[in-house]
Amino acid sequence: MSISKGLFITFEGIDGCGKSTQAKMLVDYLNQLGDKAIMVREPGGTKISEEIRDILLNRHLDDICDRTEALLMTGSRSQLTYEIILPKLEKGINVVADRYYDSTLAYQGGGRKLDLEWLIKLNYFATYNLDPNITFFIDIDPNEAQKRKDQEEDRIERAGIDLQNRVRSAYVSLAKRFNHRYVSINGDDSIESIHNAIIDKMKKKNLIK
Repeated sequence: MSISKGLFITFEGIDGCGKSTQAKMLVDYLNQLGDKAIMVREPGGTKISEEIRDILLNRHLDDICDRTEALLMTGSRSQLTYEIILPKLEKGINVVADRYYDSTLAYQGGGRKLDLEWLIKLNYFATYNLDPNITFFIDIDPNEAQKRKDQEEDRIERAGIDLQNRVRSAYVSLAKRFNHRYVSINGDDSIESIHNAIIDKMKKKNLIK
């Protein structure tokens, strides 16, 4: 599903890659241009989605099974898409998402080893077949990302470096499979260099002037 009124831009990558910082910078840049933009995060973004987030990331709920995790993630995403993303896009407002359905494909598919094709179908159902106009994958080595963390790890982050390695590999595969919308960015570059690369790519794709 494509939305012509507002741009839907997503940021993906392993924990600690810097995507949240870049998403915020892009929102500020777009608003300064006069292209109204908002930022959403996953999981979360609505009252219901934030309640689901609390369950998903709770460090004391280690017994959540992989399929429950995937269903909760997509449930949170469905509510966010229905309540916030689609209405904003219809109004011509650009939406920048700190994670979207590729996170489920990478984390629950690559990381938890659930069936990727089933997850793709599940996500299209949950998101009303909404595809991003462009997806920025901030690629970084998991060991380097680990060094950047300065706060207590949530339930998923606590799964360890092996999970993050599988997730990164999954993202690399997704970037190849969905190369019509994926843009891979070197996460080792400076914050400003990454931001400039993102703006440059959006201009080349005629998404902004």
